[in-house]
Amino acid sequence: MGGLSVTLHIKGLSAMRPGRTILHPTDLSLPAGGRIGLVGPSGSGKSTLCHALIDRLRTEGIAVAHVPQSPEEALDPLRRLDFHWRQAERALGLAPDLARQGAILRALGLEGRPLNVRPWGWSRGMQQRFVIALALLARPSLLILDEPTSALDPVIAAATLELVEAHAAETGTTLLIVTHDLGLAAARAHRLLVLHDGRIVEDAATGDLLDRPESAPAQALVAHRNWAELPC
Repeated sequence: MGGLSVTLHIKGLSAMRPGRTILHPTDLSLPAGGRIGLVGPSGSGKSTLCHALIDRLRTEGIAVAHVPQSPEEALDPLRRLDFHWRQAERALGLAPDLARQGAILRALGLEGRPLNVRPWGWSRGMQQRFVIALALLARPSLLILDEPTSALDPVIAAATLELVEAHAAETGTTLLIVTHDLGLAAARAHRLLVLHDGRIVEDAATGDLLDRPESAPAQALVAHRNWAELPC
């Protein structure tokens, strides 16, 4: 079930490892069509929260898609791109539909690109857009972008995110941008969640958090603006 135009309310997400809690009980409210940034350093629990969120929503029959930070994580270098597309359609129980394929590829600036090539026949930027296109096949209510710019040239990354945001706005898809880069999150998200030691320590509109951070971790983020200066 995809394309829901309702707010997603998730309560009590948590995760344990032997002897310790790595994600404390967490409640989330994700409005349809919203752009939310989840920021925090390495080890703060971002990946854990995302996996717990994906598992919960899929259990509830809500379509959610996850785009990893590197296209190599999603694409088999020995398989052509049209093979990946057919496999995604089969996994979703979708009949082949060239019109649907064309619309999604066009939305991501890939219209007219040949799919009868292996991934390395395309640039990394185009590969990442293709992985996002595969994710959008499911018409997800929530699209999780995991460190979406880390493997891309800044100009290409910005163009890719703009295309994704435009498509999400048309379809009502909620975007969750997961990153350690406060600058990226601040530029792209309407709302920011700050994760620290497995807890959401701040949840605020982007402008409010940048102007008046309340928690110590959020204050550290804002004070440094350039996240690369922090030990992460």
